[in-house]
Amino acid sequence: MAESGSSAVPVLVLKEGSSRSRGRNAQRTNIMAAKIVAETVKSALGPKGMDKMLVDSFGDVTITSDGRTILDEMDVQHPAAKMMVEVAKTQDEEVGDGTTTSVIVAGELLGKAEELINKNVHPTVIVEGYNKAADKALKTLERIAIPVEPNDKEFLKKVAEVSMASKLVSESRKELAEIAVEAVLHVAQKAGDEYSVDLDDIMVEKKRGESVNETKLIEGLVLDKEIVHSGMPKRVEKAKIALLEGALEVKKTEFDAKINIDAPEQIESFLREEENMLKQMVEKIVAAGANVVICQKGIEDMVQHFLARKGILAVRRAKKSDMDKLGKATGGKIVTNLEDLTERDLGYAEFVEERKIGDDKMTFIEGCKNPRAVAILIRGGTERIVDEAERSVHDALCVVRDVVQEPKIVAGGGSPEMEIAKALKDYAGSLPGREQLAVQSFAEAMEIVPLTLGENAGLDPIDILSELRARHGKGEKWAGVEVFEGKIRDMKELEVYEPLAVKKQTIKSATEAAAMILRIDDVIASAKMKAPPMPPGGPGGPGGGYGGMPPGY
Repeated sequence: MAESGSSAVPVLVLKEGSSRSRGRNAQRTNIMAAKIVAETVKSALGPKGMDKMLVDSFGDVTITSDGRTILDEMDVQHPAAKMMVEVAKTQDEEVGDGTTTSVIVAGELLGKAEELINKNVHPTVIVEGYNKAADKALKTLERIAIPVEPNDKEFLKKVAEVSMASKLVSESRKELAEIAVEAVLHVAQKAGDEYSVDLDDIMVEKKRGESVNETKLIEGLVLDKEIVHSGMPKRVEKAKIALLEGALEVKKTEFDAKINIDAPEQIESFLREEENMLKQMVEKIVAAGANVVICQKGIEDMVQHFLARKGILAVRRAKKSDMDKLGKATGGKIVTNLEDLTERDLGYAEFVEERKIGDDKMTFIEGCKNPRAVAILIRGGTERIVDEAERSVHDALCVVRDVVQEPKIVAGGGSPEMEIAKALKDYAGSLPGREQLAVQSFAEAMEIVPLTLGENAGLDPIDILSELRARHGKGEKWAGVEVFEGKIRDMKELEVYEPLAVKKQTIKSATEAAAMILRIDDVIASAKMKAPPMPPGGPGGPGGGYGGMPPGY
């Protein structure tokens, strides 16, 4: 503090260059940033939604309508906007679909909250109201959900088709949905009355060429690798597979070593010894009874030659994740030290074969010991289409898994959101004070989903909303937006289904993100780091030393 009588000295609490925005100003800025993110993905919602082209700093292009991918590739800077990216990430990791919806709902919740803040409703009251509304919304979803059989292929296919209807590959959604359902049911494991599905058991490989319709389900695994030596067999029946983690080559010494050679014969014996060591490696593999070798690291040329002479098929530099999948699928153990390899460590498959796919060769391992091993080989005309097809198949696999694990579905087209809005408006009347306004706002925010679906299809939003409200008021709980005809229809009749798990997660993640942003009333940002100024005369400075140090320092 300054001494009495002297002029006041400013007290610096924050580092020089720090910025701070407080109160209404901070809230408004954060809400605006989050709403801009929601606006960005809004036009991608639904079957009539548009795609985004994202170009990164290296010039790589991504074309997609997947909410999470759009936000990931956008390289968002604002801290509040980053929270919206987190919403999409959480949604994608938990249920795999509904990323765009969750971001739009979160943005709309914040927009409605801003209106209430302007009417002097305290953010804490809004957050409490939103939490009550979210609980009520989740109960409403449980009440209206339709129970299904977890292995009913027809329902599962419908759910998978709906998840891909808004994607670039929507023309091929029937074929892809069938593949997704088969793959998930293949890897589903029953425990008591419930199923569990680990999507890591499904290998997804992509290869440019043909069209998306040529995407295939393979009961086994696919490695994007070719056989290492032209003299090896291209197909091995009743394959006994050795999975090796280490390299098949002579180990180099870990420190510099010199060998003094006095006579030419010594070179000869040195090379012969090296050859013997490599030969012994192959003998070890043969002794274990393996006729296929898959190696995570390199295989030396000499070893390739010996393996080819023994009629053993070999693949090198397989990915770690693929090795793990191979271990699971073939029942083999991944061996670190070749000396430890025994017959018990070998995996089994009906056959291993190299096939030419497009310009490249790939190795197929089919008829595995564990029937739960499956692979999906995605094809498509261009690199962009293959990438988007992979994202679409990921969404389809996720929604099928969601229904298998929690066998309840709801109709789509914005009908569950309208039903939630109706239930919340009735519920708001029973609440005292200002929380009532927050619940009312939550109800209105839920209506953004059918509204956006209609807007993206070129329909009049006011007409849509008034008709939907009227139809739901009459008790038509599955009335939703049919974007292709541009009418309000019963979505259950049209068999447009979505997993209950996706809808529930949308409400959870959107509410939590909105609540988190609303609670912030002070943003304190540190100054950006600046690079230290260069001394005159470049890095060495005038004295030729480094950074102003004396020469020779």
